Amino acid sequence: MSAPESGRDASGTRRRAVRTVTVVACCLAVLAVAVVAGVRVLGSEPTVTLLANWTGRDARYFRQAVIEPFERENHIRVDYQGSSAESQVLSADVETGTPPDVVVLTGPGELADYAGRQRLEPLEGLIRREDFSESWATPLNGHVYWFPLKADLKSIVWYPARTRPGTLREVARRPGQWCLGMGSGATSGWPGTDWIEDILLQQYGPGTYESWARGRLPWQSRQVKRAWTTWGRLVGAGGPDDLVRRALKTEYQKASELVTTDPPQCTLEHQASFIRDLGPWKKADGRYTPSARLIPGATADGAWEVSGDLVALLRATPQAEKLIRHLASAGAQRAWSAKESGFSVHAGAQPSAGDGGAEWHLSLARTLLDPDAVHCFDASDAMPPQVRDAFAQATIDFLADPGERHLDELLKNLDTLSSPESLTWLSSVCDHGT
Repeated sequence: MSAPESGRDASGTRRRAVRTVTVVACCLAVLAVAVVAGVRVLGSEPTVTLLANWTGRDARYFRQAVIEPFERENHIRVDYQGSSAESQVLSADVETGTPPDVVVLTGPGELADYAGRQRLEPLEGLIRREDFSESWATPLNGHVYWFPLKADLKSIVWYPARTRPGTLREVARRPGQWCLGMGSGATSGWPGTDWIEDILLQQYGPGTYESWARGRLPWQSRQVKRAWTTWGRLVGAGGPDDLVRRALKTEYQKASELVTTDPPQCTLEHQASFIRDLGPWKKADGRYTPSARLIPGATADGAWEVSGDLVALLRATPQAEKLIRHLASAGAQRAWSAKESGFSVHAGAQPSAGDGGAEWHLSLARTLLDPDAVHCFDASDAMPPQVRDAFAQATIDFLADPGERHLDELLKNLDTLSSPESLTWLSSVCDHGT
């Protein structure tokens, strides 16, 4: 039996109403999506990608002091990636065709390799050459490809304020008194390279150091071999198992924790100026002395090893070029060095007392900027990447087994790795003073 006529009319009315509501709802949904998409397009900001090695607290400081002011002023978002294995991350990104726009690396040797493969953009027109000396913004094939954002002084030894300076030589002769940590993730071993580089510089001077750092002095030379054996005797390579094991297993940031134990388990640390910002040396009221006063056979006077965080451009987008100009400015460099324990070597960024006006900070800054001093860039950082990495690993192997035959094998291998003509070596690593 069919439904009454009035029932069919009511049912049809309801169906039309439902269809109307459904259509309106769909239109509103589409409109909402369109509005949201429109807002995203209208509200989007240009982005620049930046890769550096600062993580944790350092990354937060960097963002607060340097990145956020740039973002506010230029309305450009900085997509920052911090990695302790940035060399590996950068290499992978370059190989896959997705490099960051801007990178901050500690190694001019690594940057020279990328420049040689035409992966870097020249910085002419983006930075002022007079703001940085050639020892920091080193020309390569007629172009400048990097400049320093932050610098550190090496060739120094830290000790607690309670230690009498007159006893340092005696303390330095006892291997167990050296705080040494070789661990650093993918870059483990670099504290050992710092030691050997500095010993060579202090024993034979900038000329020999530069020849070696530029691939012109063999690893098997008597000068280089002497630097290795000097380091081995100082830190007790191959000595008591607990001493060597401790050094090999300890991360470099934690080596100084033994200074504050009761009783202290070490007294001296051969490390760059940035180490003063770590808690243990603050607690111990750390002081420093030039390493030349404690290295056996040191003859160099006024020669210092230095290092830096170097900025380079991989993709020359408008926003990336703006970021380069910002990072090269005196204001950004002062802001970062005020937050960090490092220093700016920008001609317009004078050293500040920092750390509550501590004299040690000013003293380090004056030495770093002294025009009469000789500053030599960290040799392993200046070497081609494969040589640098093999050098770091060799220091770990040597610390465990410093035997002469083993050392000869390590040095021979490093000579072999350094020999290919395809490697890119820097034209200079020392500024030689005035």
